[in-house]
Amino acid sequence: MDLAGKNVVYLGGFGGIGQKCVQELLQRQLKALAIFDLDANEKLLAEWKDQHPDTDIIYQKLDITQKSDIAAAYKATAERFGHFDVVVNGSGLMNDRLVELTIQINLLGVINSTLTALEYMDKAKGGNGGLIVNISSVAGLQPTAIMAIYSAAKTGVTTFTRAMANPFFYAHSGVGFITICPGFTNTGLLEDIGKKTTFTYDTPMLDMFHRVKRQSAEECARNLVSAIETSKNGAVLMLELGETTEVDMPVMWKPQMDN
Repeated sequence: MDLAGKNVVYLGGFGGIGQKCVQELLQRQLKALAIFDLDANEKLLAEWKDQHPDTDIIYQKLDITQKSDIAAAYKATAERFGHFDVVVNGSGLMNDRLVELTIQINLLGVINSTLTALEYMDKAKGGNGGLIVNISSVAGLQPTAIMAIYSAAKTGVTTFTRAMANPFFYAHSGVGFITICPGFTNTGLLEDIGKKTTFTYDTPMLDMFHRVKRQSAEECARNLVSAIETSKNGAVLMLELGETTEVDMPVMWKPQMDN
């Protein structure tokens, strides 16, 4: 997809990876960009507007755990932009001590945002089609025991997004889906990890966690935006240490049909 002249919605645009992705997206001469987040970074927002006067940049306050907030943010954005071409679901929380909130933000929030966005983007409902990008994690590809709740939520995101990319859905709606699975990335998400693990007792996994190589948020953002521009519907992409790898997801089960 050529992003020039497109309207983009980014959920979590003031987060660690989100900020860098927004900056990367703004280099593509977007027509409009809406940032949905719990709190505004007014300084950063003003800088972006000053640096990109030809892009209509707006902020919508959004608590991703509240369906009413999601509905209101999309409604206001649709009224202003007319339509949106790309939605990036990038809100996230990594803290297994907050079980319900981890599921609400990382999984239910993505599901509710996706289904709401489809109401506006679905060609069968008068939309223009487009692309929805859901940010999962390498923990959504491989069970990550030190963060079992987070890993479960992100696995749900991966599976949900792959299901939404079904060719029958795509033919109906004109909305494609890709799953982004970043590896360890230097953001605030990884800070104080010892206070966020599933269990409070020490395990060797915590030491291993601190020794895992990390990529920069800038590297992740460059590859994520490139994926938006080049990837096909249904792609599952691992963004690890500055490299992008398309993951070949195995078929584990096929239904046995009656004759």
